[in-house]
Amino acid sequence: MGVEPKKIIEVKNVRKIYRMGNEKIYAVDDISFDIYEGEFCCLLGSSGSGKSTLLNLMAGIEKLTSGQIIMKGQPIHKMNETRLARFRQKYLGFVFQSYNLIGTMTALENVELPLVFKRTPKKKRKTMAKEMLVKVGLKNRLQHKPKEMSGGQQQRVGIARAFVAKPSIVFADEPTGNLDTKTTMEVMNLIREIARDNHQTIVMVTHDQSLAEYADRVIRILDGKVQSIETIKEETNVEEENNGVVGDTADSNCVN
Repeated sequence: MGVEPKKIIEVKNVRKIYRMGNEKIYAVDDISFDIYEGEFCCLLGSSGSGKSTLLNLMAGIEKLTSGQIIMKGQPIHKMNETRLARFRQKYLGFVFQSYNLIGTMTALENVELPLVFKRTPKKKRKTMAKEMLVKVGLKNRLQHKPKEMSGGQQQRVGIARAFVAKPSIVFADEPTGNLDTKTTMEVMNLIREIARDNHQTIVMVTHDQSLAEYADRVIRILDGKVQSIETIKEETNVEEENNGVVGDTADSNCVN
């Protein structure tokens, strides 16, 4: 038997309740699961299922109503804004659907940003940002601004920015929502390849079943609850023509 995988995120009985007048909306309703170091985990669900709210809770962007979120052994839910900001800078990267690039900055300057916040020396951060942009296939676009690039190129800049500081965990919220099918496959392969090369953990939110097949595990969210957890078999290859059933479904009660 191999080494026991190490938990990097623990979600324990997490609830997020919104109030609308006298009504309570359970956006996330008593969810528990673990995510392991180096794993590509997908939160899959339709619009309004609670998956994006759950991602925001895990990233400390929203405050939970009850429960616990432990990340790298630290209780995210107990941190104040200053500690959270430091934690995010040190350990987290983000890939957004809308790219979230700064329009007045070049690709190189956008990718340098996380390193600026980490106070990486200027010469070193330029080298690191350039290397990352080359890795994502943009060596000829270093000085281009977002409006001078296609959607796929902008998302590659977004990926380079998310990974440049070598974060332990990268959160990806519908990262290919604005891209065509061919570019989507390229971007997904890129995210998976970089993460595997550096043993980084990916937590991706999507409504698209075909994207879920890039993950190691799929956590299906429905009406704010875990519906099922599926492990994608190692031999499954999303680029193959054979699109058979991918993995075994475990009852959500089996989750930690």
